Amino acid sequence: MSGAEFAVIALAVFLASCMQASIGFGMGMLAAPVVALVDPSLLPGTLIMTATVVTVMVVWREREALDLTGTGWALAGRVPGTIAGAVLLVVLPERGLSLLLAGVVLSGVVFATLGWAPPQRRRNLAVAGAASGLLGTATSIGGPPMALVMQGSKGAQLRGNMSAFFLVGSTLSVAVLAATGSVHRESAVMFALLAPVTVLGYVASRFVNRHLDASRLRGTSIAVSCVGALMLIGQQLL
Repeated sequence: MSGAEFAVIALAVFLASCMQASIGFGMGMLAAPVVALVDPSLLPGTLIMTATVVTVMVVWREREALDLTGTGWALAGRVPGTIAGAVLLVVLPERGLSLLLAGVVLSGVVFATLGWAPPQRRRNLAVAGAASGLLGTATSIGGPPMALVMQGSKGAQLRGNMSAFFLVGSTLSVAVLAATGSVHRESAVMFALLAPVTVLGYVASRFVNRHLDASRLRGTSIAVSCVGALMLIGQQLL
């Protein structure tokens, strides 16, 4: 990988880390299309590991606002979803994985734009957890399903609860991916190089949370994610 390519990935991870720490999700949604364009071999392992770093810091920062009612049901769904995602990753060719990733991003954009908010019932939480596990393990983008059912929470509680779910879920995904051989040496090396960038993104989020309206950040991130997904589709089809 050239220095320029690493710089592009590092910038994407920095911005995505800032987004995740500010609104509770979006690490994969924003960074995954960029990483897939530059070096698809890093997906999903490297991004899941970097997202875990962010979730640890956000859970600690928002620990007083945590309200984990219902999270257990979401995690119960995450387990079978994670296994299904690992299987999907093994059977899908690289092109199919890239197109799936782009499709997940665009679907997340549509749902976020429409503002659909299913109630936080046990069944919805379990289904969202399963979908998050499948998509998060296969593509590193597990945020949209959980964001849909948890968007009734606000501010610190939303960030904390989402991060607590993703901390457990991402750890499970990394373990399953490692067992299937989908986390390799290059993934681990790149994770080590990107970890400081991830921490800087988290630090930047503290400034963003004080000075930037969350809805504007979310809108900008959605637009960037959409452009990245469309570029990825164009690359694969052309």
